[in-house]
Amino acid sequence: MPTEDIEDRREYYRIEDVIALEILPPDETTPNAPASKDGSEKLFDLLAELNQMEFEAQHLLRQIGERNRTLASYLKVQNKRIDLLGQALAQTFLKDLGATREVVLSEGGVSFVHDQSLDEGSTWRLKMMLMPQGLGMLLWARIASCQPLPDGGFSIGTSFEALTDAQRQLLARHILQKQATQRRLARESLQGT
Repeated sequence: MPTEDIEDRREYYRIEDVIALEILPPDETTPNAPASKDGSEKLFDLLAELNQMEFEAQHLLRQIGERNRTLASYLKVQNKRIDLLGQALAQTFLKDLGATREVVLSEGGVSFVHDQSLDEGSTWRLKMMLMPQGLGMLLWARIASCQPLPDGGFSIGTSFEALTDAQRQLLARHILQKQATQRRLARESLQGT
């Protein structure tokens, strides 16, 4: 049954998470159009680009390690230094983004509770900080659903648009790491009882 298979895959790559999230109105009409950015957004973009570059360079570091272990060790130390700088920068953005919130995150989109209604079909920019690694991402998302909640908020479902391969892979890696952590914690709690 192909639909069950697709549903199983969707559930596998979907996690409940706590992230910092800011919903920004689009400056332009399409995800591919450049947005006018203030200094804070430019820094956030640099953080996101830093994360993508680190991810894209991992295979090169493995190849170097096969040929020259000393050079690979040195580059790993430099990479850790850059990661620490990125984490320090991420901490400053956490203050700007405000309180974290619970979301359901997948490679295809994010669902969350919001205090305002967002028009279905409209496109927004989502500034997200994924924890604990401080992975900053600025992604375009189309509002797929907006349902009122009994408490007055709105349940928002989005689908990401115009993701690059690197962004998609960073999301997938974050999701898989979270799932592995959750499985490890579940095993430890079973062993502790």
